[in-house]
Amino acid sequence: MSVAADRFRRFLLPGLAFKAVVIGGGYATGRELAEFFLPHGPWGGVAAMGLATLIWSLVAAATFAVAFRTGARDYRHFFQELLGRSWFLFEIAYAVFIVLILAVFGAAAGEIAKATLGLPGIAGTLALMAAIVACVAFGNDSVERVFMVLSVLLYLTYAIFLALSLAGVGGRIADTFAAAAPPGAGWSLGALAYASYNIVGAVVILPITRHFRSQRDAVRAGLIAGPLAMLPALLFFVSMVAFLPEVTAAVLPSDFILGRLGHPAFNALFQLMIFAALLESGIGAVHAVNERIAKTRGIEITAAVRAALAFALLLPCMLVADGIGLVALIASGYRVLAWIFIAVYIIPLLAYVLLRRGGSGPILQSEP
Repeated sequence: MSVAADRFRRFLLPGLAFKAVVIGGGYATGRELAEFFLPHGPWGGVAAMGLATLIWSLVAAATFAVAFRTGARDYRHFFQELLGRSWFLFEIAYAVFIVLILAVFGAAAGEIAKATLGLPGIAGTLALMAAIVACVAFGNDSVERVFMVLSVLLYLTYAIFLALSLAGVGGRIADTFAAAAPPGAGWSLGALAYASYNIVGAVVILPITRHFRSQRDAVRAGLIAGPLAMLPALLFFVSMVAFLPEVTAAVLPSDFILGRLGHPAFNALFQLMIFAALLESGIGAVHAVNERIAKTRGIEITAAVRAALAFALLLPCMLVADGIGLVALIASGYRVLAWIFIAVYIIPLLAYVLLRRGGSGPILQSEP
């Protein structure tokens, strides 16, 4: 392996994997940005995104460092170290998280199928299920390749989206920011809630941290992960500002904006990108469960077993999407999850780091 490829796997791949898990439930359709950031106005939203990025970076750095020190490469072993006999509390919270986000992904895929192809929503949901099963069947190497390839598509698409927005409604974006009031009260709570339900991605992607050689690698990769994950969201948010306040009520803000920008070909590309984002996030969530089972049993499970486990998980979760709307899922479910993860993950992690458990010396020290 070349030096460049080695450094990519150690420092950038974890951040791309974290972005992959975050994006589907974090901002792919724009619904989450409308829920957590737009209500605070343009500048309040930007401030909240900055705070959320900082939280992501610090928690990811601490998570990766603790995982490297303790040798944890799946979420169960990580929380056995972090919570001791109470490790099952995270397992319960993660089960709720899995049901919610997979239902959201299924609902979003269904909305995309309706909006772009005129197909029944169930067609989009089933297509997403099949793609996730196919990608997770072959383990870590397959998952890492998918994350790397799709990341190129995602970053490029968001960059083009911003460029088209600036060309089409750039004046409106500038005017909205110029007329907006400074950040008011409440934006920090929005940032905390958003960051907290998404930060679970840092433990979901622990199988991808297998390339670290030192604690310094772990800390650096964690600090890089926050900006890598938030950059596409910031580009999206800037474009959304031009369409305030109507965009806040749209079920699919991305479709709302693209319809007004008037670029049919790019609209198709963007919907494909959203599907890819949902695929990435679904892969990350399901692969974490497969790795938890494999590591707990101490075996290398076959591709057929991985596929069967993924299908058994996806089928009931995504069918929930049939009866619950996307907006309701995000508004009611994510805020509850945020406080659960603060209680069972973030607070114990901070206590662990401050108490310097798991060996001598600071957890976040960056020595080789």
